[in-house]
Amino acid sequence: MKNTREFPARIFRAAALVWKSTPGLSVVQLAFVAVQAFLPLLSLYLLKLIIDTLTAGIGLAGGAATRPTSLAWESLGLYIALAGLAALAATAVQSISGLVNERQNQVLTTHVQDLLHAKSIEVDLEYYETPGFFDTLHRAQREAPYRPQRILSGLTRLGQSALLGGAVLALVFSRSPILGAILIAAAVPDALLRLRYSRKNYRLSRRQTNPERRSRYFSWVLTTPEHAKEIRLFGLGPFFREAFRSLQTRLRAERLKMASGRGLAEVGSQALATAGLFGALAYLANMALRGTITLGDVVMYFQAAQRGYGSLKEFLGGLAGLYEDGLFLESFYEFMDIRPKVVGPARPRPLPKPAREGIFFEDVAFRYPHEEKDVLKDIRFSLRPGELAALVGENGSGKTTLIKLLCRLYDPSAGRITLDGVDLKDLDLLEWRRELSVIFQDFIRYHMKVRENIWFGDTQRSPEDGAIREAAAAAGAEAVIGKLRDGYETLLGRWFDDGAELSTGEWQKIGLARMFFRKPGILVLDEPAGHLDVQSEYDLFRNFKAMLKGRSAVIISHRFSNVRMADTIHVLEGGRIVESGSHEVLLAGGGAYARMFRLQEKIGRIAEGE
Repeated sequence: MKNTREFPARIFRAAALVWKSTPGLSVVQLAFVAVQAFLPLLSLYLLKLIIDTLTAGIGLAGGAATRPTSLAWESLGLYIALAGLAALAATAVQSISGLVNERQNQVLTTHVQDLLHAKSIEVDLEYYETPGFFDTLHRAQREAPYRPQRILSGLTRLGQSALLGGAVLALVFSRSPILGAILIAAAVPDALLRLRYSRKNYRLSRRQTNPERRSRYFSWVLTTPEHAKEIRLFGLGPFFREAFRSLQTRLRAERLKMASGRGLAEVGSQALATAGLFGALAYLANMALRGTITLGDVVMYFQAAQRGYGSLKEFLGGLAGLYEDGLFLESFYEFMDIRPKVVGPARPRPLPKPAREGIFFEDVAFRYPHEEKDVLKDIRFSLRPGELAALVGENGSGKTTLIKLLCRLYDPSAGRITLDGVDLKDLDLLEWRRELSVIFQDFIRYHMKVRENIWFGDTQRSPEDGAIREAAAAAGAEAVIGKLRDGYETLLGRWFDDGAELSTGEWQKIGLARMFFRKPGILVLDEPAGHLDVQSEYDLFRNFKAMLKGRSAVIISHRFSNVRMADTIHVLEGGRIVESGSHEVLLAGGGAYARMFRLQEKIGRIAEGE
């Protein structure tokens, strides 16, 4: 949406967003808009009657002062009372409308943020590993908290100013087309100015997205606990402070430059509008002096001209504002229009359960988006029911990527992955993922209760399920939980009051418990003991095979002591599986596995001082 021809579509989409989130409140607000447009016209007409009655009563209409009659007093009193009631009604309607608008704003904002959250969990993992996606997401997140409110307010003002401005212009044009033309001419420059700067502001905002994200990253580094130790130890604070200040200074200078230009242009447009309004007053005064209209008419038409100018300016400015909001809303819809590539089929095939033959990677290759070479090539890999397989290899050899394909976080670039001969793409996506339980090396630490941290492994089960304690015992987390103030009801982390912080190894035990609670058909452990102490690691693997209970499992580890129990060990180099076999077979083969195993033995001897 980059041109004004698509402006009506933007307004329609914005109005549809408001209507979908708050249909009932929208109807109420439309009624208030109509009433608020009618009451000012009534007040103008009553003011004319008051002035005309007053001038007639004191004899100004005839040119000589006389005593006001009782009839004049009665009429004047009635008109003043009606004008007071109209003013009171306008205040009441405005107040109630403001409450409705506030309610509508809150519901709309929550609705938009909910849409943003829903899309965030729908899009593929690929988007979270692509810089361009973060620019799009950042713009959507930046606009979501307040842009819907502006659109709602803009649509409300637009409807109100259209009704009021249309009625006033009709009144003014009925008396003098010249006066109406003056009003339109006075309002147009400001609208054109806003339209021009809406486009400039939008282009500036998109241009500043990436440096703005960088400045927020610098601020995040300076203010989060993850970085606090190194920032202090290495004295990095001044560097990141200066990097943040430098970017913010540049961004601020660009914004101020545009704001200065806009301010000067607005002075010019306002000067033209002022000249137009007072030209209209001179025109009306001339008509009154010639006896064409009354003094009440002068007051009514001049106030009508002022209100008409204000309404017309607000209407045209509202269009320009909605144009600007529509441009910025484009960032929101740019994000909302992303379509995931990893999806389930329209008619999924039944999930083989229990599996008879197992999982097969058939000549699988994979390349990350925007990369020039494959990360995985010609992968032939099987995982039989009840089998424990291990993946070993140097960093970057493709182990974690292989697991991402197994979880269908990505789909292969070539080849296929099957379960009992059925392509994973032909299975229901959510049903297949429920068959897996994974703890990644960068497992998540949820700043919530211990019970919830474990229950997140399978939210379809009851959080009071006794299996939570069983999972904690299997992961070796019971001792950790027992030391906490409120046991399973203890809030973890330091983000909120009364939270208890754990060591990295203790957090990993909670993550393992979450994985065991799931009770899937396939377990995947990516460096499961990376943060565990020696005793905890021993306890975990001592009973690991017994815990499998016929389920398949995959272990990724750099520690060869952890993978020796595997039925089959697959060695990856450069994205290919170069060796497969048991620990004994691979050692006897003298290949890559044997070389890495002996290197670890040498490291152990060096540590012992040999």
